[in-house]
Amino acid sequence: MTLRLALRLALRLALRLASLAQGRARRIFVAAWTVAFVAIVGDSSVLACPVCFAAEETSMINGTRIGILVLLAVTLAVQGAFVGFFLYLRKRAKQIADMELDTEWSELQRATR
Repeated sequence: MTLRLALRLALRLALRLASLAQGRARRIFVAAWTVAFVAIVGDSSVLACPVCFAAEETSMINGTRIGILVLLAVTLAVQGAFVGFFLYLRKRAKQIADMELDTEWSELQRATR
């Protein structure tokens, strides 16, 4: 059985099983099942690019690895900045809500006197 036929059969089975799930859960299930199947059944040449597969340690491979690490670092830094920004917004909104509550409470205290 060729890899293409095995993947096609696995995808059909995954889609039948995923028909039990709904919406986003279905997509996650199909993706996870397909990745697991390729990782288990797939040949090692499927998981490597032509440059890296069976190549010796050359400067091209080292440069590729450094490039991947730099791209990952930039991506994580941008994601971290987004998370930090939204945490700042949440903190600031809470401070403003607390100030409004204090202002309203002091106005109520003055009104009762």
